[in-house]
Amino acid sequence: MHRSLRTTKIIATLGPATDSREMLGRLIDAGMNIARLNLSHARPEWVHRVTRDLRELADQRGVTLGILLDLKGPGIRTGDVPAPIPLTRGERFTFVCGGEAPTDGGKWTSVAYDGFAHDVEVGKTLIVDNGEMKMHILAKTEHRVECEVLTDGSLGSRRHLNLPGVRVSLPALTAKDREDVLLGLAVGVDYIALSFVRDPADVEELRTLVAGAAHPPALIAKIEHEFAVHHFEGIAKVADAIMIARGDLGIECPYEELPIIQRRIVKRCAQIGRPVIVATHMLESMIENPLPTRAEITDVANAVFEQADAIMLSGETTVGKHPIACVEVMDNIARRIERSGGAGYHEAAEIWHPREKLVQSAVRLADQLRAAAIIVFTHNGTLAQYAGWFRAKSTPVFAFCERMTVARRLTLVRGVIPLFMPTCPDDLEGSLSGAVQRLKRSGHLRSGDTIVAIMPNASADDTFADAVTMRPVA
Repeated sequence: MHRSLRTTKIIATLGPATDSREMLGRLIDAGMNIARLNLSHARPEWVHRVTRDLRELADQRGVTLGILLDLKGPGIRTGDVPAPIPLTRGERFTFVCGGEAPTDGGKWTSVAYDGFAHDVEVGKTLIVDNGEMKMHILAKTEHRVECEVLTDGSLGSRRHLNLPGVRVSLPALTAKDREDVLLGLAVGVDYIALSFVRDPADVEELRTLVAGAAHPPALIAKIEHEFAVHHFEGIAKVADAIMIARGDLGIECPYEELPIIQRRIVKRCAQIGRPVIVATHMLESMIENPLPTRAEITDVANAVFEQADAIMLSGETTVGKHPIACVEVMDNIARRIERSGGAGYHEAAEIWHPREKLVQSAVRLADQLRAAAIIVFTHNGTLAQYAGWFRAKSTPVFAFCERMTVARRLTLVRGVIPLFMPTCPDDLEGSLSGAVQRLKRSGHLRSGDTIVAIMPNASADDTFADAVTMRPVA
């Protein structure tokens, strides 16, 4: 197979370690398919500059690159303290939300969320500072939550609080998130990821916000709450893609459950045709070290074997010492594991639409013929996404798109290589000939190869695909 045809997509988060045109170009050359912009830390002027640079660099290389805007989302944090507060197991500690400070001399801090006491439940566990400490909730009043410290540690300013299994009353989109969405629409991002999704209504609120855009981005629901795990079925139906954000998810859920949750979500996404990303801590040690640990290699390999659409780098490419090597490591692992087969969860796909069945048949035909390429002509991306859903064993899917915006939205789909090429609905045979010649020039096809082509009808509407054809390349 041609070197450029890795099927698992790689998402790299941009930051100080990659904040130059040179580094962005090297990330693309190393195999980055999608650049992630984390709005928890980014400024608007940086977003404008980096999106412009990414588009120019991708165009220079003839590469289709996706851009993902990741919203900060709502969160519960403690207030400021003059100095870190030392805490010992068994001590009492008070969180104050919207009320007067305690005067009894006990240890306490404020919480920057007035509804905190309303949302917590007595008897439950409170997780502090990304899992560094745990506390047992003993009692609560309108403005105070009394806890028992379960683990030794110290509490600094603005520490994150997790409430496992609780649907907090915070809005799905903060005022900052809404501003960032408008920023993303202005620069033309391809995906927007919604943080701390709790249920389908959160995704629908974001979709309403982007609905008026000329080219609305695809919406990714980040699963990082235990509450979201319990409501995953509904979330998956309304989101365009899913991200398994294992950072907060691993804090909220028992650690031994995390691999099971990941596998269950990947499997369910494969059954319903929803692209899925496995994210967080995949090559964490490479923030400092030039090589991954053996456990990290296995973690990445498992995600690839489960046939996730994409694997993601976070701190490794934002602040790490070896950002390019991280992409190269992911690339090497993915290529090797893809040659060894996959979990095959898509074989239990829930197919209802006739055109889904048609595309599935085309992919199976390509598998049986060991075709060199599946060529899909797609107006809005649907047929190409179907082709990726059914996970061809070794045949790449080349999606020829009439619009670049559609091509960029396909950069997330496993096994699909999106290419921008305006086609003529009245002369699809001529378009197919042009597509084949383009793939021959790029070295992806040669005379004698067999191709399978999925041809929509003249309405240019992907919902009415009307032909699958197989032929040798002249």
